[in-house]
Amino acid sequence: MFRTALRNVLAHKARLLMTVLAVTLGVAFVSGTLVFTDTLKKSLSNQSAKDYAGVAVSLSSYGQTRTPEGEKEGEPGIGQPTLEKIKALPGVDSVSGRVSGFAGVGDENGKLIGAGWSNQGSNFTPVKDGKNPRYTFVQGAGPAKADEIALDKATADAGKYKAGDKVRVATNGPVKEYSLAGVFTTEDGAVQAGGSLVLFETAVAQELYLKPGYFQDVSVTAKNGTSADRLLTDIKPLVGKNVQAKTGAALAAEQAKDIEKGLSELSTMLLVFAGISLFVGIFLIYNTFTMLVTQRTKELALLRAVGANRGQVMRSVLVEALVVGFVSAAIGLLSGIGLAVAIRSAIATFGAKLPGGGLVIAPGTVVAALVIGVFVTTVAAILPAWRTGRIAPVAAMGSAHLPANAKSLRLRNITGSLVSLLGIGLVLLGVSKGGGDGRMLMGGGAFFMLIGLIVLLPLLSRPVIGAVRPLLQKLFGVPGKLAAQNAVRNPRRTAVTAASLAIGLTLVTTLSVFGVTVGKVVDRMSTEKLKADYRVSMSASGGLDKSVAETLATPGIKAVSPMAAGYFQVDGDVRAAVGVNPAAIGQLLNIEVVSGSLDSLAKGEVAISDKDVKTSKLAVGSTLKARFDDGQEASLKVGAVYKDMGDLLYGDLIDNKILSGHTEEMYISEVYVNVDGGASKAGQQKVVDALGKNPAIKVATQQDMRNEMGGMINTMLNIMYGLLGMALIISVLGVVNTLAMSVFERTQEIGMLRAIGLDRSRVKNMIRLEAVVISLFGAVLGIVIGVFLAWAVGTTLTKALPGYELIVPYDRIGIFLLLAAVVGVLAAMWPARSAARLNMLTAIKTE
Repeated sequence: MFRTALRNVLAHKARLLMTVLAVTLGVAFVSGTLVFTDTLKKSLSNQSAKDYAGVAVSLSSYGQTRTPEGEKEGEPGIGQPTLEKIKALPGVDSVSGRVSGFAGVGDENGKLIGAGWSNQGSNFTPVKDGKNPRYTFVQGAGPAKADEIALDKATADAGKYKAGDKVRVATNGPVKEYSLAGVFTTEDGAVQAGGSLVLFETAVAQELYLKPGYFQDVSVTAKNGTSADRLLTDIKPLVGKNVQAKTGAALAAEQAKDIEKGLSELSTMLLVFAGISLFVGIFLIYNTFTMLVTQRTKELALLRAVGANRGQVMRSVLVEALVVGFVSAAIGLLSGIGLAVAIRSAIATFGAKLPGGGLVIAPGTVVAALVIGVFVTTVAAILPAWRTGRIAPVAAMGSAHLPANAKSLRLRNITGSLVSLLGIGLVLLGVSKGGGDGRMLMGGGAFFMLIGLIVLLPLLSRPVIGAVRPLLQKLFGVPGKLAAQNAVRNPRRTAVTAASLAIGLTLVTTLSVFGVTVGKVVDRMSTEKLKADYRVSMSASGGLDKSVAETLATPGIKAVSPMAAGYFQVDGDVRAAVGVNPAAIGQLLNIEVVSGSLDSLAKGEVAISDKDVKTSKLAVGSTLKARFDDGQEASLKVGAVYKDMGDLLYGDLIDNKILSGHTEEMYISEVYVNVDGGASKAGQQKVVDALGKNPAIKVATQQDMRNEMGGMINTMLNIMYGLLGMALIISVLGVVNTLAMSVFERTQEIGMLRAIGLDRSRVKNMIRLEAVVISLFGAVLGIVIGVFLAWAVGTTLTKALPGYELIVPYDRIGIFLLLAAVVGVLAAMWPARSAARLNMLTAIKTE
């Protein structure tokens, strides 16, 4: 029986091609993910170990903290006197301090070079002979004067800078011009991530990023024969409690763990989508083996007749599945390795640089790929194999077609209905519960809904496809009528094929509807709540310097207000505060006042949101006994209550002069601006010019803000579409597979149709239309469920997103349906061509 199973695999290799492709794609997704993340983990861990190579002890400052009374304690960093004490310790070879923060360099057109979020500035600290082993200079040397800098080679090349040139460098404040002292290469993480690195003279960097005489981090190297643990013991008493001291080896190990944790989350997300692809592939494999068993009924029955028992027949089918699974998994593993290489190359094309190193193909990856391929294929073939074992030899030899009996179909329909109702009930329960718990219930409900749908699809296929049969017959004549009849001839086969498409379209539609709805809500908030002509913010993440708002107070600019984040305490509870310009905020934001007046802000009073009123029982006229960041206390009267504006405006509004007077370091996320004459290109340029054409600062119009948010949502959707693309490709293969094997099964029938006058073109049309009908059937069901799930998830976000209303993107849904029809046409090309080319007489003689 084992030899028989192997011969069957070889004899039907063409019919098993789609199964092999489906398993190969799924396994490639899994193995590619594992190889890529393992390779990246090793590369980053090696880079981390290299960064700490030679570092005996590393110190990191947490900065100053505050006592319960609001008094500052500790130092802002690690001071120079502490470094001198460490240098004096026996066994210390060298000590170097580091401060860092944002720094950006513009190219010849003033455009920021680098990824923005990873553009860094730091200090150059010579360790020995005026050099630092972290940087290898290819031009000039490190900065030795206050007006000098050094640039990494990639940034210098992008800006066409060379040693001696003048370079404009932007931080979170005004642009300054420096002389380029040198160009270096480095393996610093900021540069590897596609950003830039600017090195300043130490005193300049301390002034920019911390405080003169202080460092954020300190690295200590040891003399030969001195252990890192011994140095750590000697250093700890010299530093304050706000400083963390660890050996370089310990920090490298910690970073390796953090890298592993971060990549584990990425790997899990990718493996979820790989699992979806494999789940969809199960339907294709199931269909393939079901049809193979049906077509070989007489052959299998003959084996039973000559002595093979049920177990042997079942095992022969499972052996076929095991062989197909093993071969597919092996091909998928090799394809996954190629996919990992391709991903690394793709990342490099986007400007990010990954640390060097070879591919990591762990034994666990090989085992996982082979086990998954064999397991998925074997599991999908169990039911067809079990049905084969139940066939009586005499009954099987009497018919090549063995439809399911009424009892099994009735049991299937009852089971499917119960599971579907359970899923719908869980989703609706999640809607009523809301929040994170509600979304968890919805996830479980969505799973049961899809399972119930899959089970019920044979029942649904007849009435749904039957409803469109008159239209097909009217539009396409006999081929249309035959296509509709063929699509429901075997409801189970149609259902399994359509199920794979339905699952993919359910996920795609849910993401699309939800994404578009959220995008519209955010867009509406921007247009309805924002009156400012421009928003000034950092091109990268981080806050603006307080001087930005002061710089914009120039002729031609009529209203300016920073959005400064701060806080104060009331009875021990922390309240978020937003420092604004009372004279301008009403011109820049459309704040709906529920009670009181925003004019009260100019009198030193505060405005609170109506959302806060419901929980704190405060009202206009209430007094807040506030304790500020510097420990000072003040009585703040509530002068206004405004309608909650979500993320656009949160916290208590207060005059920025009051807030800044009690806060040493303000975090200003953005500054809103109105110019004379309203928004225009000239007005935008006026703001840019007032800021000194700072490449690190972005001046966005209202349309820019809308595009920015829309772009983020579209990017996320495109990523999700891409990750779900593998599942959709496997769905297409399922349609191809079903049609190809259906054509083979109906060879005699097609020959008869040709004999009575159905020409080649109409045979092709019949197969194409059958494919389109099956594809659209799956797509429609997937879209309906997707819209329902998007509505359910959206109901849990109405509090977080005021004004949330479901928006169905009919244009995208139309595109999905069109693509489903195109998929049907493309999937039918090979089967339709094969059917049309059948020899009429040979086909009629086929059993």
